[in-house]
Amino acid sequence: MKRPTLCTFFLLTAAAGMMAVDAARAAPVVVTFESGTGGWVATNSGTSLDTGGNPGLCLRTIFNDFGITWLNNSNSDFVGAWTQTPQVSFSIDTRTRDVSFFGMPVVRDLVLELRDYTNPPAGYPWVSVWYDLGDLFASPTEWKTFSVNIADTSAANLPAGWGGYGAEDPVTFEPILPPGRTFASVLAGVDEIALTTLKPGFFYGFTDFDVAIDNVTINRIPEPASLLLALSGALVVRRRG
Repeated sequence: MKRPTLCTFFLLTAAAGMMAVDAARAAPVVVTFESGTGGWVATNSGTSLDTGGNPGLCLRTIFNDFGITWLNNSNSDFVGAWTQTPQVSFSIDTRTRDVSFFGMPVVRDLVLELRDYTNPPAGYPWVSVWYDLGDLFASPTEWKTFSVNIADTSAANLPAGWGGYGAEDPVTFEPILPPGRTFASVLAGVDEIALTTLKPGFFYGFTDFDVAIDNVTINRIPEPASLLLALSGALVVRRRG
């Protein structure tokens, strides 16, 4: 039996190193609001850090407007190239004490929008892709988790459930991606991430909101190092044969 060569040793060492790096990169980033907002701000007044989070502190908005929006354009964990890893997952906890229209309970969508401000078409502030995470409705004591997983950040076409913004369909008048833009091209340059009740293409009346968010989480999932491990294992077997 021959001993493993120095080359095989280095391959095994590199594989182990890649697995360690992958594990570190796959660790989710969570903004819990315990030590600040992590770059998250609201476009509405009436927003502040509040007790009663899930657990601890949370970011709470109490406001009357067409909709409410939370933004992040400064935290590099949430903005930049989402295409750096083949998969990305996102989740958020919400607690909705009130969503009402003239005193009547109503339902509003919570939308995740990824915005690219680079060279938007005339008349548009940005180009974006967006996903309807689910419904917000009054459930004062309950925290609810919304989530989405992007299985392929290199996809050109919009995955199921995703919409585009930056142009208008001439037949349906619904918002769409402008010519020359793809799902992946927007993900490659996310300048701002928004959580909003203002779903693109819809109009709303003045609504009373009392909504808190917590545990805003992103997980950039890297390509596993399994290929290099398989290659290293094959070399060891071959040397032993």
